[in-house]
Amino acid sequence: MASAALGLTPRWLLLSAALLLLLLLLPAASAQEPSAMSCSVYTNKSCEECLRNVSCLWCNENKACLDYPVRKILPPASLCKLSSARWGVCWVNFEALIITMSVLGGSVLLGITVCCCCCCRSRKRSRKPDKSDERAMREQEERRVRQEERRAEMKSRHDEIRKKYGLFKEQNPYEKF
Repeated sequence: MASAALGLTPRWLLLSAALLLLLLLLPAASAQEPSAMSCSVYTNKSCEECLRNVSCLWCNENKACLDYPVRKILPPASLCKLSSARWGVCWVNFEALIITMSVLGGSVLLGITVCCCCCCRSRKRSRKPDKSDERAMREQEERRVRQEERRAEMKSRHDEIRKKYGLFKEQNPYEKF
């Protein structure tokens, strides 16, 4: 219920995060061309030329185009500092990329957790009737019991009147004989 009030469900939240990531990295992916040349050829040229090759890393500090260390997730500081390393796009450094992706990922996980908690809470409420529902059910049951008592009382009163005037319907009509 709360996720519906917010307007976003976990599925839409994940879809929008994936779309945002795709839009962020799409210009970099479209500009990159696989090249058989070594990345060092692009040293002292421009960042855009270096990053056309997917396997290259641009170091802004010394204007060097380096082969990305694929065995490690992040380039070591001895190769290039994270604040001056560029990969994929020239306008964002590795440090900012890591922080941004961490914040976005954390926000998505937090949003999913909150939505799941809200859904579980609303399900728990719907399964367990609250006090007003219990009171209404109790009153309805009491009314039903009183109605049954009144019906039984009226039936016995009508049977007495029938006996008094000889109109009582017998169970077995051949009983008189």
